[in-house]
Amino acid sequence: MSSNYNSPSYRDLILGVNTKVPIITGKSVVAINFDNAATTPPFKSVIEDIVDFSPWYSSIHRGEGYKSQLSTKLYEDSRNFVRRFVNADLDNTVIYVKNSTEAFNKLSNLLYDPHEKGVILTTDMEHHSNDLPWRDKFIIDYISVDVDGKLSLDDLEFKLNKYNKYIKLVTITGASNITGYKNPIYDIAKLVHKFGSKLLVDGAQLVPHAPLIMSNKNREYNIDFLIFSAHKMYAPFGIGVLIGPKSILDKCLPDLVGGGTVDIVTHDFIKWNESPERHEAGSPNVIGSIALVAAIKVLSKIGMNNVESIEKKLTMYAISKLRNIPNLEIYCDTSKRVDRVSIIPFNINGIDHALVAKILSYEWGISVRSGCFCAQPYIVKLLNISSEFLTERIKNPHLYHPGMVRISFGLYNTCSEIDILVTALKTISLRRDYYIVKYNNMKKTLFDV
Repeated sequence: MSSNYNSPSYRDLILGVNTKVPIITGKSVVAINFDNAATTPPFKSVIEDIVDFSPWYSSIHRGEGYKSQLSTKLYEDSRNFVRRFVNADLDNTVIYVKNSTEAFNKLSNLLYDPHEKGVILTTDMEHHSNDLPWRDKFIIDYISVDVDGKLSLDDLEFKLNKYNKYIKLVTITGASNITGYKNPIYDIAKLVHKFGSKLLVDGAQLVPHAPLIMSNKNREYNIDFLIFSAHKMYAPFGIGVLIGPKSILDKCLPDLVGGGTVDIVTHDFIKWNESPERHEAGSPNVIGSIALVAAIKVLSKIGMNNVESIEKKLTMYAISKLRNIPNLEIYCDTSKRVDRVSIIPFNINGIDHALVAKILSYEWGISVRSGCFCAQPYIVKLLNISSEFLTERIKNPHLYHPGMVRISFGLYNTCSEIDILVTALKTISLRRDYYIVKYNNMKKTLFDV
């Protein structure tokens, strides 16, 4: 691979990083992507490895042709790459899914017992994917957050005591997709295990940005289940990961059945395969596994401690600049003592969050995200939205939709890109009335430029 791992910004590793996009004036500028929490661009090596593998692509498992054997070997070996990347021991099974959302739905189905209404403890800061799948199958309760949006460990312990032996699972985000706060997952694991429960960590925003250890020397700190998606770690080719104890997953009936899930079938008898095969029905995403391994190789070469360090510097630099922008409000604790990933949520007072995002794109070629980021209950708490407003919003969907603007960095972003963002936000803040008039009535899209 020709990519330069010694580059301070690692921009050479990223495909399309210097692509120009049109802005409203008709000119083109180099695109700036600050929407990495939603999805990341691919590493060049990911594309190269997929192209190199493509002539050898074939059906896997039970095929005797050379290409089939090679595809099978690469697919099965990829599980070991994944295990090593998150420091999971061989007692854990790696199951491939489409994305994190499917992984949560799958695990909720696997753990569901209609004869036992167990309790799921999750939190007020979760993505909808780690909330909605549990609701129709379990009693669900939410661990509270404080005024800054940080998880309350006291409330976690209170609820562990309250439900005790009835808890089926505690499921918590490793890092918030809104505030960027990293939760103390190992301390949480110790507490959860003290009560005889299991811990699931949503690693979608954590695994691509910081080192993670699933299997510790001291087992009380172990993460029992882990979920993450490749499209957030520079391999956007439709694959996600669910990792969990083989001893548990081998006892769960598959939630999706068909080819590959069975060992023996008659008209009146089924013997399921062991995991992971029993939980991967149909033709698997071999290309996705190739892409994921390619991304893991790059991230491992750089070192996840280095990735975290780079992104922390970018985040603190951005925070130091954003603080000086008039009318701009940041919705998280911005102090250096906070353990976080590279996400910052904010609003400019007096102008809609969606409009700010649009202006940044149309005027400067900057991509950000706006809205509630699939975590509406958390947004409601952070914005201190009243229950009365929510009641009215339910009745009248045409009312203003509360939300925020979110910027999120990847290891390839730079301080000079942040400087352009800061200039843009200062301009928007100081000329709010002008931009509101200009864009509220605008029908023109960037495809019309």
